Amino acid sequence: MKEDVKMKVEDFDFYLPEELIAQTPLEDRTASRLMIVDRKTGEVEHSQFKYIVDELQKGDCLVLNNTRVMPARLFGEKKDTGAHIEVLLLKQGNDDEWETLVKPAKRVKVGTEISFGDGLLKATCIGELEHGGRLFKFSYDGIFYEILDQLGEMPLPPYIHEKLDDQERYQTVYSKEIGSAAAPTAGLHFTNEILEQIKEKGVEVVFITLHVGLGTFRPVSVDSIENHDMHSEFYSVSEEAAEIINRTKANGGKVIAVGTTSTRTLETVAHKNNGEIRAEQGWTNIFIYPGFEYKAIDGLITNFHLPKSTLVMLVSALTTREIILNAYNKAVEEKYRFFSFGDAMFIRPDRSQS
Repeated sequence: MKEDVKMKVEDFDFYLPEELIAQTPLEDRTASRLMIVDRKTGEVEHSQFKYIVDELQKGDCLVLNNTRVMPARLFGEKKDTGAHIEVLLLKQGNDDEWETLVKPAKRVKVGTEISFGDGLLKATCIGELEHGGRLFKFSYDGIFYEILDQLGEMPLPPYIHEKLDDQERYQTVYSKEIGSAAAPTAGLHFTNEILEQIKEKGVEVVFITLHVGLGTFRPVSVDSIENHDMHSEFYSVSEEAAEIINRTKANGGKVIAVGTTSTRTLETVAHKNNGEIRAEQGWTNIFIYPGFEYKAIDGLITNFHLPKSTLVMLVSALTTREIILNAYNKAVEEKYRFFSFGDAMFIRPDRSQS
């Protein structure tokens, strides 16, 4: 489905009342509502997430991102003044060096030393980056991630203002590979029970990894879409995952991605390898918007995203902008819950060619 790529960011705007932004997760992960949108026709149905099993067929492949969110928000004090500093870990560099976001950034210059947890963890600023970013060299005794578990807090998105009582509710039940600054939120709806039901139906369930960066939440600051620079994120696809996905496609099954992160990973690999999925790892800054030709996935389970965001553009590219904006307007009318802790959308694949 090709569309004119000379699009404006404003083309992906829609009205969203603030009260529809979900602030807390539902007690039951599967209790969210599910909007089903036909990829080909745009027809909209309303359901509940627990019935997602009915939408998948024997021979399909469900692809999930098994990244685990780091408790990446740290609160420390400047060594010389005792001033309170907030540090958000973004991306690990060499050894114990980390790219971070800092508040207030103006108080942190190269050479600034910060102490966390009464000196359990220390950091020295060794570089200044864009957008309030700082490069830190950390020092500690023991294992870094164990210390981070003790001192860090979960980095909830900026539009969530409520405190999260259970930190695990911002992790998927299958999270494994630690490294994300944000959760792959489409996966938050799944339970182990639902995954078992899906497997029992004859659907292959495979895991890939993409570590989500905070660029996910960064607004698009240009007018024309093609002028936007995407952030880079680390991904990894195993031999087993690649083999199962390729076999699914060869046998006429549908590949269903859970979330935009799984989508970006699969499309990155497929576009490098003429549509084939291969075992590899690396960094991707792929930007998917209408006009993009999908090579890997046929359907998508995703949440409802921010107006004018790159995520709305990615979802629109799988069908059309008009179909997605129509669906979003219906979601607002029907008072669906939006964003990380909100309801889900399933873009149903076209099975007429199966």
